[in-house]
Amino acid sequence: MTNELDIFVGNTTLIDEDVYRLWLDGYSVSDAVGLRVRSGILEQTGATAGVLQSDTMDHYRTFHMLERLLHTPPKLLHQLVFQIPPSRQALLIERYYAFDEAFVREVLGKKLSKGTKKDLDDISTKTGVTLKSCRRQFDNFKRVFKVVEEMRGSLAGNIQQHFLLSDRLARDYAAVVFFANNRFETGKKKLQYLTFGDLAFCAELMIQNWTPGAVDSQVDDMDVDLDKEFLQDLKELKVLVADKDLLDLHKSLVCTALRGKLSVFPEMEANFKNLSRGLVNIASKLTHTKDVRDLFVDLVEKAPGPLGSLHGHAAQLPPAHVPRLRPRSPDARPACPLLGPAAKGGGGRGIPGQPRSSPPRSARSPGPGARTSRPQPPSAPGRLPPGPGSGPSCPVEWGGGGTGSRAGQGNPAPRGRS
Repeated sequence: MTNELDIFVGNTTLIDEDVYRLWLDGYSVSDAVGLRVRSGILEQTGATAGVLQSDTMDHYRTFHMLERLLHTPPKLLHQLVFQIPPSRQALLIERYYAFDEAFVREVLGKKLSKGTKKDLDDISTKTGVTLKSCRRQFDNFKRVFKVVEEMRGSLAGNIQQHFLLSDRLARDYAAVVFFANNRFETGKKKLQYLTFGDLAFCAELMIQNWTPGAVDSQVDDMDVDLDKEFLQDLKELKVLVADKDLLDLHKSLVCTALRGKLSVFPEMEANFKNLSRGLVNIASKLTHTKDVRDLFVDLVEKAPGPLGSLHGHAAQLPPAHVPRLRPRSPDARPACPLLGPAAKGGGGRGIPGQPRSSPPRSARSPGPGARTSRPQPPSAPGRLPPGPGSGPSCPVEWGGGGTGSRAGQGNPAPRGRS
């Protein structure tokens, strides 16, 4: 009795990108063979159906053996079993960690736990992404989250360092981790018009401006948690709507900065007071966990006026090259026209954004992802006009423009409060 064996002998590991995509998409070998046949590969190569079947099975076996290495990408670079050129290694890693936007939109902000994993059947049906692919993407999110959640330093930088992802993909994963950690509600029907790109853009700005690392690069969990002191200080913004003179001055400063940069500027200017009150009321409640989770819901429901007309038109918001409020050096500060002579001075955090020194919460040595410096705001930015009399120092400066880094939305803003 004789047995027939198919034997492949080679040195460099062959990677067919089309077969790799079919494997990542969760197709079985038989389904993948059928799709390859329909693509016309037999006519193009002159191969038989049997050879195509064997080739597909061989690729699938290779991918299964590589998968354990892809869970820890640096291991793929240093292993000696598979002879894979660096460019192919990068392709394998990048595509393995790529995700479907329809899928990530369904799990964004949810806890990356077994409970959510049980819902993947329904998510697969809803999005049209195969269940196997949903599980791979979910496990990737969970794996990245567990590795970087306790690390110090830049969240995107840590992800890029430990998983060898491209800058863009690392920043997208940073948004997923940030939303999962803070459990922002994104699944409500009224938020469905927002794409993952919209929410990832918001996450990027919040990481840059609302986390402890935005001011102090020596604190732990710099880019994952929101800065509780900063959220507490947002309560003091109520002065901007409680005092008519301050409200008028606030309107004048904002409208001067935005004039000619927003297509809905006339509506915004006409309804500025209601819009300002709505946003300040939302900000002043962010000391409560539930209000933090409902931030995006509240922005849609409770922010009145022209913000509603911007919904669904991400290209209009934020405008490019709009000055922003940023923390500035405590030295040589002019009087602050928003606070006036009666405001807090000296050592307190008069309003959100005042620089502070915050010692590390533990004496442990920095981890592998630690960094010691942050990008600084542009030199010599414009300042708020000095107020009358000898008022207190102004803890903020009116800096140059800068928004996020997504397509059509400018370059990343420097770290600091906005």
